[in-house]
Amino acid sequence: MEKLKINIIIAGRTYPLSVSNTKEEEGMRKAANAINKLISMYEENYAVSDKQDVLAMCALQFASKVEISSIEEDSTSKEVVNKIKELTSLVASHLK
Repeated sequence: MEKLKINIIIAGRTYPLSVSNTKEEEGMRKAANAINKLISMYEENYAVSDKQDVLAMCALQFASKVEISSIEEDSTSKEVVNKIKELTSLVASHLK
């Protein structure tokens, strides 16, 4: 399968990329758009003069969202497992 060549602009710089399909292209473009919006927000609301600082804050925000989501999923999974165990125990006690 031939790769699609696209250009993504982040913080005013163009990055040529190759993607496998149009869904991947759409995902890359949406991600770049989200990054650029966050960059603008940081530049407007904080006295940050260095693009590297702004990009580091963007990376931290996106990475922390992923980690927080993972922690929440783990917690939810444990709750579900515990509830299943409780229900299994209740059913087992009623069957006796």
